Amino acid sequence: MILRLIGSVMGVICLLLMLVGLVPLLGWVNWINIPVAIVGLIFSSMGGSAGGRTMCSVAIIVGILRLIFGGGLL
Repeated sequence: MILRLIGSVMGVICLLLMLVGLVPLLGWVNWINIPVAIVGLIFSSMGGSAGGRTMCSVAIIVGILRLIFGGGLL
């Protein structure tokens, strides 16, 4: 129960950070968001929260794509 709640809350936080990371000159936020989303994904998986897993997965994928296309990764 607690892990499910923690995973869902972290998923919401990661989605909000992902939106901030899409703003020009704030792409560095993705370097913080991706590890937090990975931890949220782990908590969501352990708690069995499908919504938390989905939100964290979207945040990870969009963050990595933003870093690749923004020139921050490669």
